[in-house]
Amino acid sequence: MPASEYVGLRTELRGAALWLTLDQLETFNALTGDMVLGLVDQLRGAVTREDLRVVVITGTGAAFSAGADLSGGHPEEKYDSRAVDAANALIRAIVDCDKPVVCGLNGVAAGVGLSAALACDLVVATASAALTLGFTRIGLMPDGGATATVAAAVGRARAMRMALLSELLSAQEAFDAGLVSHLFADEDYADGLAKVVGRLEASAPLAMAATKKAVNAATLDQLPGAFQRERAGQSVLLRTDDVVEGMKAFNEKRRPQFHGR
Repeated sequence: MPASEYVGLRTELRGAALWLTLDQLETFNALTGDMVLGLVDQLRGAVTREDLRVVVITGTGAAFSAGADLSGGHPEEKYDSRAVDAANALIRAIVDCDKPVVCGLNGVAAGVGLSAALACDLVVATASAALTLGFTRIGLMPDGGATATVAAAVGRARAMRMALLSELLSAQEAFDAGLVSHLFADEDYADGLAKVVGRLEASAPLAMAATKKAVNAATLDQLPGAFQRERAGQSVLLRTDDVVEGMKAFNEKRRPQFHGR
């Protein structure tokens, strides 16, 4: 399918950089199946493109991505193990791409949106951005490999805090914790991101690919197991009353009442 037919995803070639922009302002760039499919196709296609040196994933508006699309009257009906498989395919496409993948963290990243951001090789954030796993707030567990990528970045104690409490971290807190590689004031963010991308464009592509592969092998060796555990756990949780209540409460902007069933 041509990239232009993926609703909510814009693609643009700028020099040797492929920019993939999430563009669904009304839902804060919540990831639909079509958007995920488009990202996966573009990332996989980048591997064979000699005209590319770097891939950038970013968003429009106030959010990078609010995570899963929970719009509609019964959002729980849209999700099953296939949704987890799609998220895992996106993370795997980011990790397996032989080009550096940069997240332009232009705003809030939540849920699977944060999972995607943290799978990128560099995360360049604007100071007003914020991050939260957020899964437990709707009765789910982190997926998209986040149980592995977060722990690899910040260690077990901080990963548990983020996962269990679903706290909202400022961009500065995320930078201090090691979740974000670059942090720029809002007014300097666009130029800062462009400079990072420019340096990668000018770097030796074979060296970039070898470096990425080696670092990921050393730090993300638990990722395949995380995918399996998250899929198994999420498949069970998606069938619970707590998830129905959590998603309903999210849409109604109230605190959920969980009963453990």
